[in-house]
Amino acid sequence: MKVLMINGSPRKNSNTGIALAEMERIFVEEKIETEILQIGGQEIRGCIACGSCAEKGCCIFDDMVNEAAVKFAEADGLVIGSPVYYASANGTLVSFLDRLFYSTPFDKTMKVGAAVAVARRGGLSATFDELNKYFTISGMPVASSQYWNSVHGRLAGEAAQDGEGMQTMRTLAKNMAFLMKSIALGKEAYGLPEKENRISTHFVR
Repeated sequence: MKVLMINGSPRKNSNTGIALAEMERIFVEEKIETEILQIGGQEIRGCIACGSCAEKGCCIFDDMVNEAAVKFAEADGLVIGSPVYYASANGTLVSFLDRLFYSTPFDKTMKVGAAVAVARRGGLSATFDELNKYFTISGMPVASSQYWNSVHGRLAGEAAQDGEGMQTMRTLAKNMAFLMKSIALGKEAYGLPEKENRISTHFVR
């Protein structure tokens, strides 16, 4: 099994990285392969709603989004970690996720998602909610922990001092590993849920 982990911080050795590394340690213990992509510092533009991905099967802008798409397609789970900027996720990360989720044609149903927010003080819950929306629109079960998936830290390295936050990350990784393994067994026994033909309504008369 494999988990793709997205670090939305522009700083590689950031508090967000510390939080994700704590999860990665548990995934290794659970015999789950991991890969971390550093996104926050990349030059990634936002979606321009050109619709080219519907024809090409990938984003027209050939950058980290298309590279990550291949890895996402092969993964059983996706972890998205972000520092908090003005009670929101990193802007580069949001642009990345908008294009990643919109431009990828593969079925994301039952890939497990987990969001992690890291901040000095506030805005964690708002960022956590923002990131979870990518999962819930895509048929992806959301892994939970013992608390909202958040860690506190301002200066580099301070996240490691947040005992409750680190424990929340470990619990999240254990729960995510269990959920992915359980879904794999369920798919073998029952397959994926049957889908109806899509109904799209537009509120313009």
